[in-house]
Amino acid sequence: MPSEMVRVVYRKYDGTAHRDYPARRLTEDDLGVWLGVTAGTQSVYHGRPSVEQIPFVLLVPHDAWWSTMFNPPPRTSEVYCDIASPARWEGDTVHLIDLDLDVVRRRGTGAVELRDEDEFAEHRARFGYPEDVVTNARAAAEWLYGALGDGTEPFASAYRKWLALVV
Repeated sequence: MPSEMVRVVYRKYDGTAHRDYPARRLTEDDLGVWLGVTAGTQSVYHGRPSVEQIPFVLLVPHDAWWSTMFNPPPRTSEVYCDIASPARWEGDTVHLIDLDLDVVRRRGTGAVELRDEDEFAEHRARFGYPEDVVTNARAAAEWLYGALGDGTEPFASAYRKWLALVV
């Protein structure tokens, strides 16, 4: 039986620390593992101690090149997708490699944005992303860009029942 608590560890492709925080396992379904993070959670961001000011729900898909944070107000991003390696689980720790690209849906306007293409290009050259990583990252970003704008679940409303558990 899995633990109620999960450690979420994101690194960059070169192995440097990116994000690290505990989360509560809410459920697991055909989409992946849903994790809740409450305000006040101690975390590490870019190697520095931090405290989460706004709660969120993280969906870690079973086998996809992304993970998604679902955010309540006052965050301006309602849905924030990190393009990342498929999750690798070691017990109750999930490891993801952040690949720089992000797909975001803005609260209120519903505008969908592809972000950090410059960082992706820079890190691709510096870290030597293999072509399969580049291809999968770009394909995931393209799919998410459409899914965040067209009503595809869980990005439309299915996440709200899980978000209600952490706000």
